[in-house]
Amino acid sequence: MHKHSTRIALPEDAPFISLLGRVTFSETFGHLFRDPQDLKSYLDATFSVPKIESSLSKANNVFWISFVDRLPVGYAKLKLESPSDFIESTKICQLQKIYVLQDFLSLKIGLELQSQLLEKAKALGYQDIWLSVLDENERAKQFYLKNGFEKIGEHEFRIGKERFDFIAMHNTL
Repeated sequence: MHKHSTRIALPEDAPFISLLGRVTFSETFGHLFRDPQDLKSYLDATFSVPKIESSLSKANNVFWISFVDRLPVGYAKLKLESPSDFIESTKICQLQKIYVLQDFLSLKIGLELQSQLLEKAKALGYQDIWLSVLDENERAKQFYLKNGFEKIGEHEFRIGKERFDFIAMHNTL
């Protein structure tokens, strides 16, 4: 039996989160990039240790990190006070990331991260939470639909030469 724990991330967790972000993003989306340099540039810009350190230090961000047998295997990020073009609400936050290494998905770590994130958002008085998920990422879409989120819109996102279609989803807390 594996020993699993999830806690609020600390500043010294930045290297773990940086590495988890790079690996999990590559595992999930790497095959969608025709130019490997576009993927590398995005990973370098988004998941560098200094970028994660900066993000961890912002008052409107809350991170969680999950461990299995003391190994970091996943993380989540909640962005407070994050409006959406699709929702008219004054007390709204964004579930920005739930990333779990593929080898640990069966342990339901994503569900644990989401539960803690939603609990925190409610405790802070938020009424609504939204997220974006890649339209072709059926696993993620089904995860969120099964957990009370509903589709509220569509938008696109560009990374390098690639254009990605996203679904905006919402949950009332």
